[in-house]
Amino acid sequence: MTHIFGMAQIDIYTRQFCSYCTMAKRLLQRHGLAFVEHDATGNAEMRAEMIQRANGGTTFPQIFIDGQHVGGCDDLFELEASGRLARLVSQAEA
Repeated sequence: MTHIFGMAQIDIYTRQFCSYCTMAKRLLQRHGLAFVEHDATGNAEMRAEMIQRANGGTTFPQIFIDGQHVGGCDDLFELEASGRLARLVSQAEA
């Protein structure tokens, strides 16, 4: 199932029992942003896909907005604090 906010597609690679994954998903939900969750728990192929898409990023979560890698949980919170998250999502709606 694909979730799209405006025209922005948000993909988040997660694993079970990951507090950073939970925090990132809650931030997105708090802003009313739908996302596609890719649970890579125990899935080596999906983890390899994530690492490739994230240019070597191996930690969870890894987050993408319209295919652009924005980083992990801390990066997402920095985007929110700076106002850049709203701009990234609204650019996709234009």
